[in-house]
Amino acid sequence: MSTTAQPFTDLPHLADALRTLGYALVRPQDVARLAGCRLDDLYALAPSWDQLEPDLYLKDGGHYRRRRHSCFVDHGGVLAQAPHRAHWQPVEYNALHGGMHRLFEPIEGKTVVRPVWSKLLRALGEVCSAVKGRQPWYVEAHQFRIDTTEGIGRPTPEGAHRDGVDFVAVLLVDRHNIKGGETRVFEADGPDGKRFTMLEPWTMLLLDDAAVIHESTPIQPTGPNGHRDTLVLTWRAGAFQGADAQ
Repeated sequence: MSTTAQPFTDLPHLADALRTLGYALVRPQDVARLAGCRLDDLYALAPSWDQLEPDLYLKDGGHYRRRRHSCFVDHGGVLAQAPHRAHWQPVEYNALHGGMHRLFEPIEGKTVVRPVWSKLLRALGEVCSAVKGRQPWYVEAHQFRIDTTEGIGRPTPEGAHRDGVDFVAVLLVDRHNIKGGETRVFEADGPDGKRFTMLEPWTMLLLDDAAVIHESTPIQPTGPNGHRDTLVLTWRAGAFQGADAQ
């Protein structure tokens, strides 16, 4: 594994990077450009992270994670919110929390109705279609806040993992009074890996979930109210994960 500066991918090479490397790291300005919005429009989403609810399912005994979760279907560029449902993953992809039907509070309606929300999700759905063909995409959206009130917070308590979907986007929303939170991306079937730390809000890591494994290292406080906020989006063809298990 090599430690590098943030290995950004330019927008014209985004789909090629996913095909060849299995991941792409995108600058905040390019995320806004891809979504057809202003960077300020993305920043305007950030206050909703102050309204997240405690994650009551953590099996490591921690109380460092707050979140909300909602589902959408992107069909031909038309994004529709799906009825609220539990999040489910098999143990093969999440050894810590797999096999559990975890019903979280939905993302607030005032967040979902913002034009920038649908612009972002639809634009990223177009990237997914450019790589694997146009089709309906079953999209899950997770708002996370990892805090340091217990001295340490774990963005990925399950460790290095895949999510069992086609594509994953991890967007940094905020880092406040913390150190750590290094992102690590490994080849799923090879020795290569990269590690870097996303620092600027609305930096995005986009992953081909079949090609790579990913994790983020724990965070520690450097001042009061230390936390790391992210938006994690997943795209899956065919159906929501666990649709036949609920």
